[in-house]
Amino acid sequence: MLGIDTCLAEVMSIPGALGAMLVDHTSGMAVAFSSASGVDADRSAAALTEALRATTDGLARSCPGDVVRIDDMLVTTDKGHHLLRLLETVFEGPLVIYVRLDRERSNLALARHRLQNISSALTTK
Repeated sequence: MLGIDTCLAEVMSIPGALGAMLVDHTSGMAVAFSSASGVDADRSAAALTEALRATTDGLARSCPGDVVRIDDMLVTTDKGHHLLRLLETVFEGPLVIYVRLDRERSNLALARHRLQNISSALTTK
């Protein structure tokens, strides 16, 4: 099983990674982060949590009666890709792995595949 620091190092080794964060999905607090200076990890973590909650709520309302479970979420902006991977852990509760990728230097398919592998290694007992 990966530790939190090793997990962040693995995420940051994804080609084109500019920043990474582990977020407690329940509280919206940053558990750990590795990013460029100037990023307020606590505010960013809270905002990412709210975006995930809004997306989950919107999908649930769009699919009444269905159970909505998001595996990952992608937002593409003019400068980059933002990937969020939700996972259940052996820690206190659900975590979200977030990575910000440079749009020109990253490979989105590779990044998603690597996040899946990292999240599996993080949750393996």
